[in-house]
Amino acid sequence: MSKQLVFGHLNPDTDAIVAAKAFAYLQTKLGVEDVEAVALGNPNPETNYVLNHFDEPTPRVVTAVANEADSVMLVDHNERQQSVSDIDQVTVTAVVDHHRIANFETAQPLFYRAEPVGCTSTILTKLFNENKVEIPAKLAGLMLSAIISDTLLLKSPTTTDVDREAVRELAEIADIDVESYGLEMLKAGTDLSSKTELELVDGDAKSFEMGGKTIRIGQVNTVDLDDVFSREAALVKTMEEENQKNNYDMFLLLATNILSSDSRLLVVGEPKETVEKAFNVKLSDHNTADLPGVVSRKKQVVPPLMDAFA
Repeated sequence: MSKQLVFGHLNPDTDAIVAAKAFAYLQTKLGVEDVEAVALGNPNPETNYVLNHFDEPTPRVVTAVANEADSVMLVDHNERQQSVSDIDQVTVTAVVDHHRIANFETAQPLFYRAEPVGCTSTILTKLFNENKVEIPAKLAGLMLSAIISDTLLLKSPTTTDVDREAVRELAEIADIDVESYGLEMLKAGTDLSSKTELELVDGDAKSFEMGGKTIRIGQVNTVDLDDVFSREAALVKTMEEENQKNNYDMFLLLATNILSSDSRLLVVGEPKETVEKAFNVKLSDHNTADLPGVVSRKKQVVPPLMDAFA
């Protein structure tokens, strides 16, 4: 099988889906044949808004890859527990990512590009420029959307000057007003009324190994934290069920207000005292804590937890 699949992480967000499309397009332009961008899950409401806005088809969803490809390319992730279930049965030929590197090894050399920027699509913008491949207007709009999503309209502490330059370049190509479009796009992902409790807690969740514990961390964006915590009892029950079913030691849900750039944390599982140590907070009787200024799971949540569990 000569076909190569390109995909982002499980529970894909806008960057995971867009980066796969962008990297597959770039590979095709560089002469790689039979490359397809796929997804490891259905797009979330924000991503659907983006795809519809640019009249871009939804990628094919796969749950396994070894049955149709020998080689794959990963974007927006590298950790095995965040990837497809049979990742160990295929050869990874390329990775483009902006996260930590963990639980990842290959038997053969590969192309690996990782940079500490706010979004994978920022790195891809650089790769297009380095290879002198023109970015089509529609693809520029998609990549711009991914950066807006990952950096919360350039307000996240993960945002770098490289991200800002990529946004400027892509907005010019796509002819888009970043502020007005970006706010509408982010708001499109905050309509929680139609989501189940499982979709709220696990729709954007990732698993991490910390100090011998399996920690599941979900994040949901909102414009009103009460929209999330009015369902707190049902959320706790769902998180308890997920812990039991999947052998998670702890499930954390980070609810983030995209307008105020603050979050509230809900913790289910043990050891809670390690979470309190990580964020220098005291959990309430309902196992919640306000985290002012915290919006980034990657930069403001995972690192202090890793330190506390070490």
